[in-house]
Amino acid sequence: MRRLDHKRELVEYFKKNLAKNYTEESLKFALMNQGYSRSAIDQALGEAHKEIAKTAPILKEKPVIRYELYNEKNEPVKIDPFSLWEKVKFFFKGKKY
Repeated sequence: MRRLDHKRELVEYFKKNLAKNYTEESLKFALMNQGYSRSAIDQALGEAHKEIAKTAPILKEKPVIRYELYNEKNEPVKIDPFSLWEKVKFFFKGKKY
């Protein structure tokens, strides 16, 4: 069995091969077949994820969510929003708008 002394090598191994789109499970299986302990592999994988997350770009924009309604003919339906007075009228009548 290999010891935790090779943790840095395992972290680099995971970073390099995850960038090549190998699955985590296939990489873990390959390392276990080479004699690495499961705990050493899991620790190295966690460390690799942390290092990859540090290099990921930070998104500054929030996504814009749009809602659109379509009728049976797949045509967009335009709904006019209620005015303030219509909302007040519905509020006092107990109806939902």
